[in-house]
Amino acid sequence: MRFYQYIEYHLGQLKAKIAKLRTQLLEPPKGSSGGGEGFEVTKFGHGRVALIGFPSLHWCSLCSLELKLTIAFYRDWGVGKSTLLTMLTGTHSEAASYEFTTLTCIPGIIHYNDTKIQLLDLPGIIEGASEGKGRGRQLHILFYLFLCSSFLHSRYSMRLLISQVIAVAKSSDLVLMVLDASKSEGHRQILTKELEAVGLRLNKRPPQIYFKKKKTGGISFNSTLPLTHVDEKLCYQILHEYKIHNAEVLFREDATVDDLIDVIEGNCKYIKCAYVYNKIDVIGIDDVDKLARQPNSVVISCNLKACFAILLNLDRLLSKMWEEMGLVRVYTKPQGQQPDFSDPVVLSADRGGCTVEDFCNHIHRSLMKDVNYVLVWGTSARHYPQHCGLGHVLQDEDVVRIVKKKVLETANSSS
Repeated sequence: MRFYQYIEYHLGQLKAKIAKLRTQLLEPPKGSSGGGEGFEVTKFGHGRVALIGFPSLHWCSLCSLELKLTIAFYRDWGVGKSTLLTMLTGTHSEAASYEFTTLTCIPGIIHYNDTKIQLLDLPGIIEGASEGKGRGRQLHILFYLFLCSSFLHSRYSMRLLISQVIAVAKSSDLVLMVLDASKSEGHRQILTKELEAVGLRLNKRPPQIYFKKKKTGGISFNSTLPLTHVDEKLCYQILHEYKIHNAEVLFREDATVDDLIDVIEGNCKYIKCAYVYNKIDVIGIDDVDKLARQPNSVVISCNLKACFAILLNLDRLLSKMWEEMGLVRVYTKPQGQQPDFSDPVVLSADRGGCTVEDFCNHIHRSLMKDVNYVLVWGTSARHYPQHCGLGHVLQDEDVVRIVKKKVLETANSSS
């Protein structure tokens, strides 16, 4: 038993060292200027969705006179991220048969349920991207140099491009992982592994671990339940790898070593992800049914013509996006007038909250001090209308009327 404990301690130290070195690898080099063409786009609308997937490849013969060899590449028309962006938003994103068609972030706007959702088409990610490999294996590198030599000789290296893709994905409310239905399982595992390596945790919640550095006092280790993956000695060893000798650690769940390292690093983003399986027209109906029944998955096909819109299943994709983002539309009702259903106030639990107080702050910060009570109509109300306080949680399509304090009451309270 002690032998296995030593192995666990050693593996925990190795994981901490790898995570520390990976963080240093992804940091921008010192002295690098921030000029040049920008990659990030300004946030717009009520939510942001990022498209992530593999880049496109195709058959090609590359002849090298110096090396005296001919290299043949396989054909793979990509997963259809750019085509999906064009179909959902109307924004033109170049879709072609050559490799790495999308080299920058291309935004588009989806108008759905009286809201505006920003959809971003990001450059493709390949295996090894988290290690700075933006071009794959050696044959892949030669082909990429042949096609995009001007881009590679610019100031943006591929490692910087990958870090920019991850940075934009971290700023999104939802990630759509676009996969090829014919080889979805392998691609899904590779992309998940690459995103996990750079700090993106898909469909996970933050671990219930309290961690705080201190100036003195040593390391205080406590837990509210029995732990099976981490003990006090292993926690000390991991903290020493980060040169932390004074800290307070409290486990509120049976977390793993990886969870503890994520809390210490503090740079992980826990984000929702929906898996979009494209090109379902090239596989059998049994395989389509199997993919559609997987959690957080939607099956579509961008290859079919627009006249077969029902078969595209884009309506289900939009509905899934709306469900995962958790947007809440709240309509205002002025006194003595009908509710205004044309311009809702859109709230979200990930963007401030969905309470009445959040609703008032969304309209104006100074509105809070003038609110007397609030009348609410909708699914969150027990009766119509219901007198609610600032802590009442609103639901989708609720109607709210704010009743302000009278001038006399305001003057008496100020005096």
